[in-house]
Amino acid sequence: MRLTNKHFLKDMSVMFGRSMRHIFRSMDTIITVCITPIAMMLLFVYVFGGAIKTNTENYINYLLPGIMLMAIGSGIAYVSYRLFMDKERGIFERFNSMPIARSTVLWGHVLTSVISNGISVVVIILVALLMGFRSSAGILEWIAVFGILGIFTFALTWIAIIAGLSAKTPDGAGAFSYPIIFLPFISSAFVPTDTMPSIVRAFAENQPVTPIVEAIRNLLAKQSVENDIWIALAWCIGIIVVSYIFAMKVYKNKFNNA
Repeated sequence: MRLTNKHFLKDMSVMFGRSMRHIFRSMDTIITVCITPIAMMLLFVYVFGGAIKTNTENYINYLLPGIMLMAIGSGIAYVSYRLFMDKERGIFERFNSMPIARSTVLWGHVLTSVISNGISVVVIILVALLMGFRSSAGILEWIAVFGILGIFTFALTWIAIIAGLSAKTPDGAGAFSYPIIFLPFISSAFVPTDTMPSIVRAFAENQPVTPIVEAIRNLLAKQSVENDIWIALAWCIGIIVVSYIFAMKVYKNKFNNA
């Protein structure tokens, strides 16, 4: 094993610090990520909310989990963009010429994505509270909610890395996120799936967003999560494994078996 691998954690902390500095120097990134989900939340609560039947007293409580997933889907597009810009500027070649564990360049972006998207989610929760969101969840339930959101972000970020390393243009780097942002619309995030046509319902109930949304919604309401949490975790872990393998393969092919 190479000597540099013994300093993996130290190298990763340096790369993480570098990526976080970029975030804090341009907080408009986090603000931009929040704008569309918050606008959607305002639209659905104050315009469409009265016409949507969800068997809940407060529609914002039903809606919030899906809005948080939309924010994460939007936020990971910036990971692809930053990776693409690093690639175009020759940053990877520069780092690969140094005595560091080379995969830490990617891990720095991954950890930054989890933290920055976590900040965006907190901002959205604060806005939701102003709109009337209330939760009976305790500390353990909130920890579980943020744990699921963190794992979901972690999974999608590795997909973002594949897109960022493979893209030919800045727009192409972020375009992959559009289907991910759209997925909550074909799930139980906005309306119950039993109101959908049979074909659409079958898709909605068997894609990753629905069990994640249901698990988070039940945790926030302090209700039984049943099998939803395990299905949600299985989806996330499966995505992590597959996307990590492909991301590392693309990275090594791009940078001479780095």
